[in-house]
Amino acid sequence: MGSQRMRALGAAFPRTLPVMAGDLFLGLAWGIVLREKGFGPEWALLISAAVYAGSMQFAMLGLMTAPFSPVTTVMMTLLVNARHLFYGLTMLEPYGKVKRGKPYLIFSLTDETFSLVCGAPIPRDVTAEDYYLAVSALDQLYWVAGSVAGALLGQILPWDLTGIDFAMTALFLVIAVDQWNAYRSHLPALLGAGITVVSLVVMGAANMLIPALCVIIAALLALRVKLDRDPAVEKEAV
Repeated sequence: MGSQRMRALGAAFPRTLPVMAGDLFLGLAWGIVLREKGFGPEWALLISAAVYAGSMQFAMLGLMTAPFSPVTTVMMTLLVNARHLFYGLTMLEPYGKVKRGKPYLIFSLTDETFSLVCGAPIPRDVTAEDYYLAVSALDQLYWVAGSVAGALLGQILPWDLTGIDFAMTALFLVIAVDQWNAYRSHLPALLGAGITVVSLVVMGAANMLIPALCVIIAALLALRVKLDRDPAVEKEAV
């Protein structure tokens, strides 16, 4: 059992390297800002381990120093993380076959992890269950490590956070290019891009996300049979 998990970690690690680059950097920035708000590294460890929601963790920095408002907190959390509803629907079938660690897989399904486990070819020498757990655990480890390091270094070294918000955009560009190269059919990517642009034009930047996700999910479900016939061409790990 231990050797199987080690093989899964070995297969997952190179695929999570782009996530490591983004999560360490953004986690570092979040830890620095958290320290500036007056919270120490123990808070960085606790929040990143228990909450583990990058964009919401940035949003909650203001909530942590403002008068407590349950309604505001709940509504902001729902709005910021509403996209995870669609991630969960997409992963119902793959995660439904998992017998061990399912609660953790559900908890740790972030944007980056979803990008790596959704439809990704599983290496031949590891089980899907071990691979999903390895990807999820590594991705959270990167974020926690970056957060704690940022909180520790926040008051020691000077930091300029200008442009740091582009790091996550760059990360998703890398993942998108990797998936574009991995599949013969580019229809899902083209559908996603086209529907997103139309939603942006029609709904505006503030309201486009949820409608775009709904239409994308509907389109992919309608084309599921056709898309399932298109195997990934990415080389399997040895």
